[in-house]
Amino acid sequence: MSAEHDVSCTTAAQVLAAVDPARYEIEAVGITRDGAFVRADEAMAALAQGARHLPPSLTPAGPSTELAALVAAPSRATRTVVLPLLHGPMGEDGTVQGMLDLANVPYVGAGVLGSAVAMDKAMAKTVAAAHGIPQARWLWFREHDIAADPKAVMKEVADQLGLPVFVKPANMGSSVGVSKATTETELSAAITKALVYDELVVIEEAITGREIELSVLGNLEPEVSVPGEIVAGAEFYDYEDKYLDGNAQLIIPAQLPPGVTEELQALAATVYRALRIEGMARVDFFYEENGRGPLLNEVNTIPGFTPISMYPKMWEASGLPYTRLIDRLVELAIERHDRRAAKRVTTR
Repeated sequence: MSAEHDVSCTTAAQVLAAVDPARYEIEAVGITRDGAFVRADEAMAALAQGARHLPPSLTPAGPSTELAALVAAPSRATRTVVLPLLHGPMGEDGTVQGMLDLANVPYVGAGVLGSAVAMDKAMAKTVAAAHGIPQARWLWFREHDIAADPKAVMKEVADQLGLPVFVKPANMGSSVGVSKATTETELSAAITKALVYDELVVIEEAITGREIELSVLGNLEPEVSVPGEIVAGAEFYDYEDKYLDGNAQLIIPAQLPPGVTEELQALAATVYRALRIEGMARVDFFYEENGRGPLLNEVNTIPGFTPISMYPKMWEASGLPYTRLIDRLVELAIERHDRRAAKRVTTR
């Protein structure tokens, strides 16, 4: 139940096509736009014939049963591992993770806390600031406070950040609801747009810099991929550029000055640990070449796995192919579940 529903379905299609059916017994589960859980029987039937038979949308009869999650179990074991391929709220924000914790089922990706913190841009930036991680100047506001005194909000933005700025829903990804505002009129419209998706709005100074991303994989000892660079096809890397037009250029590895790659990798690992993430995440930075250097942009705990997604591409460039990446995610899910289960104490 998210504005990123379609992106979740696309990600699930790619993972279904990559998972080895000889290694895993796979059960696809769909979540409708109104939150009902259904079995995605068409996807499973197509998978039985081979990955090339998977339908593009994985939909038997329209969007009501689009695939949004995948369940995989190692075929020679009794373990079940859930891959929550759910972008945005009600899936990437700790809600589904909490349900799976209650069900005592291992799952891929960050836990409840890491998922919730990373999803909420205002909280993620607050935690990053407490750890001394460099980032762009930013403010956040509640819908209630904006409605109570919009002029005060406008003044604070002008005094603290100036224009232009980027306005974002605090709890949303894939650039949904994001706008660039260069005037006070555009700022007001951008805030209204962001509030369609969340009651919290994050406003950031506009950065003139390169967009650098890194893939992180692991639990207690995270590994970081080579960096990649996004060269947006539009004014900024918006939803259409990511998923529809495909005009953005993806440069892997990013061509960076000596030492900057190592600096970015170390920062990505620091962010990953600070936000209490395990399993996987994509950590995004701006890089001001002649200014402040690397600045944290945001963290995605369920990054895209589409054909043009950076997360698997950066790992492939680092020597970890797509199918092996999925194996590692399943292994990490089991390791974390068993480690945490050992700390559960039942009193009598």
